[in-house]
Amino acid sequence: MSLRSFMGFWDQLKAKTQELNGQLQTKTAQFKNKEFANGSMAMCALIAAADGRIDPTERQKTAALIMSNEALKVFTPDELREKFDWYCDKLAGDFDFGKVEATATVGKLKSKPEQARAVIQIGIIIGGADGNFDQHEKNAVKEACFAVGIDPAEFDL
Repeated sequence: MSLRSFMGFWDQLKAKTQELNGQLQTKTAQFKNKEFANGSMAMCALIAAADGRIDPTERQKTAALIMSNEALKVFTPDELREKFDWYCDKLAGDFDFGKVEATATVGKLKSKPEQARAVIQIGIIIGGADGNFDQHEKNAVKEACFAVGIDPAEFDL
């Protein structure tokens, strides 16, 4: 990949992230409920652990992104941090079991497609926030899409 095509991709990723953030800010105020908060934090933990482990630096970085995300400001930061840490601890303790549990939590939003899409968007934003939405992170988002019955192609995955 040439530098020029990489920069084009990077600009597209930044623009898409800004667009998703704008859409989410409008929607999340409507979604202020426990299931959405749990699903969002489970999605964030799945992104943090996408490569099969949770590096303390990645966990801290993801937590900081959660706290600074405009779309999630409808929730108390301490509440979000507690939920995120809980899912991360599950994934760190037994990755496979934690992954099943976190994915099932996201899947609880299947009957609420708008909320499910918002959680998927949060996963994409968190995954791409460092400028590198890697294949592990994309796969985590795809699995979440399948859990809520949404075609990953809707999100260009």
